[in-house]
Amino acid sequence: MGILDNKKIIVMGVANKRSIARGCAQEMAKQGAEIIYTYQNARMKKSVSRLVNDETRLIECDVSSDESIDDAFREIKDRFGKVDGIVHAIAYARKEELDGSILSTTRSGYALAQDVSAYSLLAVSKSAHALELLNDPASIVTLTYFGSERAIPSYNVMGVAKAALEANVRYLARDMGEFGVRVNAISAGAMKTLAVTGIGGHSDLLKVSQERTVDNKSVTLAEIGGTCAFLMSDLSTGVVGDVIYVDKGVHLI
Repeated sequence: MGILDNKKIIVMGVANKRSIARGCAQEMAKQGAEIIYTYQNARMKKSVSRLVNDETRLIECDVSSDESIDDAFREIKDRFGKVDGIVHAIAYARKEELDGSILSTTRSGYALAQDVSAYSLLAVSKSAHALELLNDPASIVTLTYFGSERAIPSYNVMGVAKAALEANVRYLARDMGEFGVRVNAISAGAMKTLAVTGIGGHSDLLKVSQERTVDNKSVTLAEIGGTCAFLMSDLSTGVVGDVIYVDKGVHLI
């Protein structure tokens, strides 16, 4: 028996086997969850399909389009019925704005990072609520990073977007609670993922992050995924509007 037996969870944001979203999906599946994956476009589908045996569990969804989100969630509801949770692990900023000084950030780049990395959580939550996709109780979990609080080298516009994302978590938690939906964030430690490699000086970031863990070992996908499984389970019904750090203590220093 697992803590997620008979639960259906949507996972948004798997890019490859190293993705934190993939680690979350794996740990939730170990606990009995039925996982439904979304992908942005045909190119991303090719990557995700290598990790998923059943293509009926792959649904196209571009979070920069409200229409695409609505279409995806309608398809999911028609195919699988109501679901018990959504993992939002989506963020994007232009690579040239994730290096050097934040003074290089353009107006359009700032807006793009906010739209995809922060507003998309609101868009996903709004659509799921309007389409009555979520059960009661249900859980929404997003992925954030310590750069929302501290000026991490080169993280720049993404740090600002993550700060907005965390504010969204608090306001969504307040307003969705009456419908039995709790909203939380996991602040994951730095790992060598596709997203991290887009940050200028990412090798130094990973090295310093590992040195600042309490045991000098980087956090693992399984450790982050285990926390996600807990937040998706009914064991976490009292956890609402929080940012939970899963970074082996890096944020303490």
